[in-house]
Amino acid sequence: MPTHAGRVKCIYIDPPYNTGNEGWVYNDNLTQPQFKEWIGQTVGKEGEDACRHDKWCCMMYPRLMLLKELLRDDGSIWVSIGEDEVHRLRELLDELFGNDNFVATIVWRNSTGPKQSNYLSTSHDYIICYAKNLGSWKRNLLPRTPEQEADYTNPDNDSRGPWRSGGLDARNYYSRGRYPITCPGGRIIDGPPGESYWRFPEDTLWELDADGRIWWGEDGNNVPRVKRFLSEVQQGLIPQTVWDHLEVGHTQEAKQEVIRILGGTDAPVTPKPVALLDRICHIATQPGDIVLDSFAGTGTTAHAVLAENAERKAERTGGRRFVIVQQPHDTKDDIKERRNICQTLTTERVRRVIEGYTYTKRGPKGKTSKAKEAGLGGSFTYARVGEPLFGEYRDLGDKLPPFEDLAKYIFYTDALRQCDVKRIDEKTGFIGETEAAGGTSYYLLYTPNHREDREVSVEWLEETAQRDKNRSWVVYTERIWMDPEDKTKFEREHDRRVRFMIVPFNLK
Repeated sequence: MPTHAGRVKCIYIDPPYNTGNEGWVYNDNLTQPQFKEWIGQTVGKEGEDACRHDKWCCMMYPRLMLLKELLRDDGSIWVSIGEDEVHRLRELLDELFGNDNFVATIVWRNSTGPKQSNYLSTSHDYIICYAKNLGSWKRNLLPRTPEQEADYTNPDNDSRGPWRSGGLDARNYYSRGRYPITCPGGRIIDGPPGESYWRFPEDTLWELDADGRIWWGEDGNNVPRVKRFLSEVQQGLIPQTVWDHLEVGHTQEAKQEVIRILGGTDAPVTPKPVALLDRICHIATQPGDIVLDSFAGTGTTAHAVLAENAERKAERTGGRRFVIVQQPHDTKDDIKERRNICQTLTTERVRRVIEGYTYTKRGPKGKTSKAKEAGLGGSFTYARVGEPLFGEYRDLGDKLPPFEDLAKYIFYTDALRQCDVKRIDEKTGFIGETEAAGGTSYYLLYTPNHREDREVSVEWLEETAQRDKNRSWVVYTERIWMDPEDKTKFEREHDRRVRFMIVPFNLK
């Protein structure tokens, strides 16, 4: 949060769908006795677990709240979800982001055929998209496919380049009439077919024809059509809300991709296709932007960003960047078998797609051979979440946090910005400053041991006033040894405003 708040352009998450078959555990670090048993149980099926949906909402709400803080004002969040929780997800996002920032519900056809079912076969998932601020968010257009580009031809060798034609007739009464037309080849057309009307008045038709924008066919006797030049149309396609597996992949394809990269015969999770994440990144980001996925799974989001950067390397510099987050264990089986999926799945996949990997390739008649997949290039850093700075009730615990870690946290929560660690001075207690209120300085008087407490006193105030000319001071301290009247006197004599905060009780 201190380093990335307000910097992420696009967030994609694929949380548990809560179908009852996933075996996920609500594993937040809550310590209240009444919660311990509740959160430690595997979330069960409908009818077996009366709190199933409560647990899902309690798991999602604080995460979505934090993710919102990480987004830029022109950023967006995209959440994959299934039928079980899609309506609850919409309610959570409406509350946190506001329904006026809702962008779209995308239907992704994620399978190639029907599944076994006693009722109807579900062949789709949803992706819910919200903007941080809809007025600031701008979507990108999708590139045309080669098939769509092929629709534009140039049979008359027009100097303006390829074009496609559109009908001149319309079926509404707002159109401009049913006048007869004499074609250049001599054919007379009494009017548009059926009950339709010509789209333009007659004088406009001949103005367009004089400009070479009417197509009469090879012999000049066809019903007139309007030419639309590729060079003049919008350079891309407006994204629609129905995505087909032929365009963005399907679940089986995604599983096979993970198996090919990591080896083995089965994928232990249900990943998303790279093409699906590539489309989201293309719509929602620009080169240089940060993409975040806090339910990283096998690392598909990172793979998609790396693939996009590799594809566009020759066209530009400054590729997209990713931050992916994955807990070591998703299920009790992971814990029991000491399987850290962040290492064995997420990190390993990212490493292999960067460096390249060898996979088993199946040929005719079931014969197999080894094949090499070239690496995409790029780099990443593997980091682990550190120890909590303080406990649930603002206690610092037995192992006190280092001075610099607590200083960075305090400056962020109080000044709402990242501090410059090079300016932190443990000796004087200075941790940063802002320009607010005629200049505001922030201090931390804290010793990371259990033997002594740093205090604020009149002497400390007088000494600090000799070197700090900012008018406002915020001082976090372990102890105050001074009378309130002495503080008031110092503020009056030195034209300063001082606010004391006690560590750890006043930590936010």
